[in-house]
Amino acid sequence: MFGWEFPPHIAGGLGTACFGLTKGLAVNGVDVTFVMPKASGDEDQSLIRIINASDVEIDTRYSSFFQQNTNTYIEVNSKLIPYVGLDDYYNVINQIYSGKLDYAATGNRRRFQFAGGYGPNLMQEVDRYAQVAAEIAKREDFDVIHAHDWLTYRAGIAAKQVSGKPLIVHIHATEYDRSGENNINDVVYNMEREGMSAADKVCAVSDLTRRIVIDKYHIPEYKVVTLHNAVIPTDKVVARRKNVKEKIVTFLGRVTFQKGPEYFVETARKVLERDKNVRFVLAGDGDMMPHVIERVAELGISDRFHFTGFLHGDDIDKMFGMSDVYVMPSISEPFGISPLEAMRANVPVVISKQSGVAEVLQHAIKVDFWDIDATADAIHALLHYPALSSLFIKNGKEEVDSLKWEHVARKLKGIYESVIY
Repeated sequence: MFGWEFPPHIAGGLGTACFGLTKGLAVNGVDVTFVMPKASGDEDQSLIRIINASDVEIDTRYSSFFQQNTNTYIEVNSKLIPYVGLDDYYNVINQIYSGKLDYAATGNRRRFQFAGGYGPNLMQEVDRYAQVAAEIAKREDFDVIHAHDWLTYRAGIAAKQVSGKPLIVHIHATEYDRSGENNINDVVYNMEREGMSAADKVCAVSDLTRRIVIDKYHIPEYKVVTLHNAVIPTDKVVARRKNVKEKIVTFLGRVTFQKGPEYFVETARKVLERDKNVRFVLAGDGDMMPHVIERVAELGISDRFHFTGFLHGDDIDKMFGMSDVYVMPSISEPFGISPLEAMRANVPVVISKQSGVAEVLQHAIKVDFWDIDATADAIHALLHYPALSSLFIKNGKEEVDSLKWEHVARKLKGIYESVIY
């Protein structure tokens, strides 16, 4: 299995999904070797084995066979990365292979030192990762290859070329989700389509995403399977602790076009027109942060708005422990794990109908992302009618506890078997 990140060091839902899925596969008797560009050494390897691509030497005499013909890139205005923060946002610049990445060489052997993040050499790392994947595929004994999102598709293709084993690619987000219909980055789109076309099966995280794959990438319907996400179970109880008397409404996610943060701000204005005793928290960062801050100031609601930046681990639990309502107004959300995490923490949620998670949840209020009046009404009702809020909290918690990764992994195991035999 090829991924780009794995807990505890993640930038968003992709790493969380990889963690849950690998644990679920282990429960279902599937041995997983998870390959990532740069491991930190503190990843949980109790049920899976992790290979650090930065530790793998490749034979340079054969590496050119897997080298892609996309050595040079031009600067583009697109949200290329599915999970990226404001501090890590980058420009794709002209990149030539020589001298761009550090490496250690001995004779015909070379080891690349991957940054493992989403920095300025990302595209080059994608191609280098594919070369390392080919080397790993020559050494390892395995039955099937599984590649997560476009960053790893070329690695999956290279492994398939070497081994002849079947390839599964997993779609967690598409370029249409990240950038919108009118701002598609052709480089990323082509890499996504390349991976999907080479795959024996394509796993989409929702029916919504499956439809995009079929209609926009022209992948045959029989080849694309919906595989909804789940949530990692925990015995931890999120403590309810709040140091302010006002109600708190929370947005937690990347502050990018896809997530609809501007609709959260406009909804906040609507709610505050009816009730001043509400605080809004935007937890996350991204390229739209300056625009969002400016809009909050323009609306004169800065004293009711809080910006926390990107939250990790226990800080997320603390935020949920303060929240009275969680809102996900995504414009195009392939799935969306964060509402499940909020419900697990006993927080009622309002989600957009344009999200994959809306396909599996019954006890969430669903609205169109653009309908700020309906979203404001839903928030106001959950804040002011305790019986309604309690109903969504109780039933929501029970519902989300039934969405287990081991059930998802059981279906995935069946997909593996369908391409192996």
